[in-house]
Amino acid sequence: MQGQTQQQAYDRGITIFSPDGRLYQVEYAREAVKRGTPSIGVRTDSGVVLLVDKRISSPLMEEASVEKIHKADDHIGIASAGHVADARQLIDFARRDAQVNRLRYDEPIGVETLTKDITDHIQQYTQVGGARPFGVALLIGGVTDGEPRLFETDPSGTPYEWKAIAIGENRSSVQEYLEANYDESLTLDEGVELALRALGEIRDGLAPEGVGVATIDAETGAFIELTDDEIREYLAEHGLLADEDGDETGDGPADESEE
Repeated sequence: MQGQTQQQAYDRGITIFSPDGRLYQVEYAREAVKRGTPSIGVRTDSGVVLLVDKRISSPLMEEASVEKIHKADDHIGIASAGHVADARQLIDFARRDAQVNRLRYDEPIGVETLTKDITDHIQQYTQVGGARPFGVALLIGGVTDGEPRLFETDPSGTPYEWKAIAIGENRSSVQEYLEANYDESLTLDEGVELALRALGEIRDGLAPEGVGVATIDAETGAFIELTDDEIREYLAEHGLLADEDGDETGDGPADESEE
């Protein structure tokens, strides 16, 4: 009984390490990320691609209300996987940080700088009593001085830089496809194709309304979110378009608290 009580203390207390050096609440936050629908990032020489699976849980839901790709600044986009509310809090933090940098230094914030500011904020919630970690992971893509950059944030507050990365459910399957097919010489359009094909590995068919795609061009440094018609053209061109009369989501309803 005493051992069980001690286990519960490690389990519930974010500020308490277990005897084997684990923070259980951080590990549970990672599990929340795994339950979220996938997001994919691809870095190419000509820019960064962010792609998200916007699974619609009901035909009565307004598609525009499912937001998984966000513009943090003119040259930076963020995609999320995990709890929706947690993601929105971090997006708001990122936007404020980017605005403060412009006002203070009269220049756009660097992608790596913004990522580390966000992960510093996330890390604080892993060692403060009475709080819990953020149950979300982010993909932060953008351009700094003409150089494309792509980062992942973890619920522990650790940043990682990637050439191509998937977060959310079925991460391992999507990541295997990216590792097998990624080429550093990809163009931006080819990066979009790679991300769509990677998502197609775990979906029988993709619908434009259920996929979100944004690009940040290295030359212009501009964040651009593709329209449904543009996404439809990509899907049709590469044979990934779902049967309009069938199931466009490819899976059952997602948990409304996760994305």
